[in-house]
Amino acid sequence: MSECTHNCSTCGESCGERTGPQSFLKKPHADAHIGKVFGIVSGKGGVGKSMVTSQLAVSLRRKGYRVGILDADITGPSIPKAFGLHEKAVGTENALLPCVSSTGIEVMSINLLLDDETDPVIWRGPVIGGVVTQFWTDVLWDVDYLLVDMPPGTGDVTLSVFQSIPLSGIVVVASPQELVGMVVEKAVKMAEKMAVPIVGLVENMSYLVCPDCGRKIYLFGEGRSAEAAKKHDIPLLAQMPIDPRLAALTDEGRIEEFKGDWLADAVTALEAR
Repeated sequence: MSECTHNCSTCGESCGERTGPQSFLKKPHADAHIGKVFGIVSGKGGVGKSMVTSQLAVSLRRKGYRVGILDADITGPSIPKAFGLHEKAVGTENALLPCVSSTGIEVMSINLLLDDETDPVIWRGPVIGGVVTQFWTDVLWDVDYLLVDMPPGTGDVTLSVFQSIPLSGIVVVASPQELVGMVVEKAVKMAEKMAVPIVGLVENMSYLVCPDCGRKIYLFGEGRSAEAAKKHDIPLLAQMPIDPRLAALTDEGRIEEFKGDWLADAVTALEAR
């Protein structure tokens, strides 16, 4: 037997002093009140995670729940703009206070802390991961549901969230292009490796409704997300449309005014967790 280094994570020996895997979970602020926590993830960018996160938050809020959004996309934050939040977050001696939208949704994002919200965040991965962790440990959340809007892919920040925040589950977001199978598979495999439950799949940009006849037009094809969901034995929770009105509401900071019930089953799935 080689000399003990007292680091069980790098040791292949089996001995009486061996300890179990170390937990990296962080405790939230002592005065915070947080119910269920869900990550909104995808294996690639550009599929609309922030749009799904925003609409899920609004849908939950409309049912009377206290809702918060932790914007973990540090280098590409878009949540504050969607909710029309441009003021700066403030803090007390021992806590950071989230900004609150017009309907009462709590939001914390790096854009709410920058001197100029258009300034780029040019930080290395460990620094970004540390900021996301602080949004969990230092913010005075008071919510029934906290949604974590993740950056694309399976890199540093996603790993930090999966390791440091006790997630109730994740919602995978995909678009209906040919890549959907690979995108979903990457997200599913990471969740499985990190032992995080998968609530289901939301397909964004599924179809366009014809303004004249009301027919659904599937611009990128139909059925691919359903196939991916079936392959990985996860439910397809919603198919969200391409709607110019949604884009306009987001640009105007009025996403809380959107109309549509396509996320009803997704909300029910979150409630059931």
